Amino acid sequence: MGFRNWDRCIARRGKALAVGLLVALAGALSAAVPLSARPRAKAAKSLTVERIYSAPSLSGYLTDGLEWAPDSKSISYFDRGHDGMELRSLDAATGRSKTLVNARVLEASMPPEQAAAIQSTGLGRVQAPRYMWSPAGDALLFAGSSQLTLLNLNTMAPKTLVGGTDPIEDPKFSPDGKWVSFVRESNLWIASVETGEIKELTSGGSEEILKGKLDWVYPEELDSSTAYWWAPDSSKIAYYEMDERPVTRYPIMDMSSPVGAMEYTRFPQAGEANPIVRVGVVSITGGETRWMDTGADTDVYLARVDWLRDSRRVAIQRLNRAQNRLDLLFCDASTGASQTILTETDKYWINISDDLYFFADNKRFLWSSERTGFRHYYVYDLSGKELEQLTSGDWGITGNAGFGPGAGSHPAVDESRGFAYFLSNRDSVIGTQLYRLSLSDKSITAITHAPGTHDALIAPNESGFVDTYSTAMTPPREDLDRMDGTQVTAVNENKVSELADYQLSPIEFLNVAADDGTKLYAEIIKPRDFDASKKYPVLIDVYGGPQIQEVRDEWDGVTTMWLEMMAEKGYIIFRLDNRGTYWRGHAFETPIYHQLGKVELQDQLSGVKYLKSLPYVDGSRIGIWGWSYGGTMTLNAMFNAPDVFKAGAAVAPVTDWRLYDTIYTERYMGRPQDNPAGYDSSSPANQATDLKGKLMLIHATGDDNVHFANTTELLNKMIAAGRYPDKLIIFPGRGHSMTDRPARIELFQALTDFFVHNL
Repeated sequence: MGFRNWDRCIARRGKALAVGLLVALAGALSAAVPLSARPRAKAAKSLTVERIYSAPSLSGYLTDGLEWAPDSKSISYFDRGHDGMELRSLDAATGRSKTLVNARVLEASMPPEQAAAIQSTGLGRVQAPRYMWSPAGDALLFAGSSQLTLLNLNTMAPKTLVGGTDPIEDPKFSPDGKWVSFVRESNLWIASVETGEIKELTSGGSEEILKGKLDWVYPEELDSSTAYWWAPDSSKIAYYEMDERPVTRYPIMDMSSPVGAMEYTRFPQAGEANPIVRVGVVSITGGETRWMDTGADTDVYLARVDWLRDSRRVAIQRLNRAQNRLDLLFCDASTGASQTILTETDKYWINISDDLYFFADNKRFLWSSERTGFRHYYVYDLSGKELEQLTSGDWGITGNAGFGPGAGSHPAVDESRGFAYFLSNRDSVIGTQLYRLSLSDKSITAITHAPGTHDALIAPNESGFVDTYSTAMTPPREDLDRMDGTQVTAVNENKVSELADYQLSPIEFLNVAADDGTKLYAEIIKPRDFDASKKYPVLIDVYGGPQIQEVRDEWDGVTTMWLEMMAEKGYIIFRLDNRGTYWRGHAFETPIYHQLGKVELQDQLSGVKYLKSLPYVDGSRIGIWGWSYGGTMTLNAMFNAPDVFKAGAAVAPVTDWRLYDTIYTERYMGRPQDNPAGYDSSSPANQATDLKGKLMLIHATGDDNVHFANTTELLNKMIAAGRYPDKLIIFPGRGHSMTDRPARIELFQALTDFFVHNL
């Protein structure tokens, strides 16, 4: 779940290609100057909703198609030159750039694409890169909707490797570069790079039986990015078979259709049947699939799949339905026989990670666990014996620094030099830095230092990295750095000079104490012309749900722009990360277990208590708004603290947790048949009778994540209670994120007007 960081996410690598980044590189981009350092000589311009959601973006643009070459000597990226879009190469040693593929050849190599499904969630979040390097670095593969084109970099002659009209998904090179694999018609295929011969490795795939293709819920809630994996020796492929027949075929009506056209998605609601998933191994020469033995219980999640270095065994992470037991299995690829290597258990739930890494000696592997309360690295031998704990302390690893397609999906380990690299908020809870861990003496060295949030795309040989860096007040920029943190060159300084015209108010970070004394991180934006002798209304921007951290020293895109606009109109803006949110350790998350919305609201009310202690806050004019889980939190606040909040706006809220999906909901709530009282008390649809303040509801009818049924159920309950929302806005056909520009402008103008009139 979780729209709330969508605008922030689409500015990150791998999430950014759906936002029109081809416009991004028109002209030179230069460094963003911290706003606090800019002169304020001339009168500030006023932000408007239309300007915030119009091009060029006030966040600037990240570099489109940024990838490391396999030899680590250069990075490649799209750029718009005099003759059109071209692919450029930047030397990692000197920082000099040159044309890699000119505009004419690139145009001939790029297959046609269909419009991206940018409003869908689940599998819609998994976007294949538009091009990828061959393992030898002598060719590029360009991926279109139904065509794959191979460009030989020596001859600059493109050739169609796979054609036709049927959609192609998830293309990959084999590790030896001799094959390109892809998914078509729910089956797994390979094409010979040399001859163009195409083979279908699986058969029988369909809408009901997915082979090598992901369903909706695995990518949405387990962050799965693929459903098949090449063996290191390129001899075979492991893949998911996902039997969707037990899963509810959920209808989503196109309400703009004159005949009531219907789309269907396989969506398992809490307590219902999940897809039955198994892992098979098939040889590239064809033949029968060998199925891995993952146990008799099929009501489990096979959350991660990896190959061991020997290409003879497959590692499968099996998570039970309650998500409080995780088993690491090693399966013999030729027989399917399995062995449980280690088991993690937790009183509440286990957060899945991508930290499994097999060392080249084929004797040890790297693993991470939150068993101490924070995520740390451990080393095991292949029998499952723990050899050592590499990191420790009251801080956790928050992400991997990786390389290539799917960067960050596994740890970057430089075995030759004895280092591993990771991201963490070790030195600042609200920021992220890149760190180097010595595998010999366990010493930890910070590679990046500038306060804020860093993300790293590391070279395949760990010789350098691209640092994507931002703060709460400066849009992200990209720098090419050596592994000691010194800069080679700026890749994209991303200066957004227009921002200085608006004289944005600084975001101030602070701490608030919860009722039990727990330290809560918060941030505040004051009006541009703030006067401490005056009284101001407050608008609380809330998400509050698990696996998201809102209060961060990181650029938050258009969301921040709109909040700055509201501050400009005379509101104090407030955000607080309550218990249950991410990156504060597992113990900070678990108070929400089996009672979503309760502790979160208590902590948000602690924030209100703090606000009311400020002499310049008008405690009678406090409003709240949020999207997705934030919408649910808004309803919790309006219904359960009716005398506190004068106005609230809920966008795409879950109103009954029985309507949300299995993996997310049951992780925190258990199944509804096992915790009926918890579901009743946690669902806002059951709490609407005490509403006093002004309420606005916004939802899209085509939402495949938080279904429109959530809003209709709430409306029925409110009608029965004699209390209808003060404003209801429906967006026909849009998805959970409602990303198209006309919808965004209409939505945020409506939010603006609602709070101006009611707060």
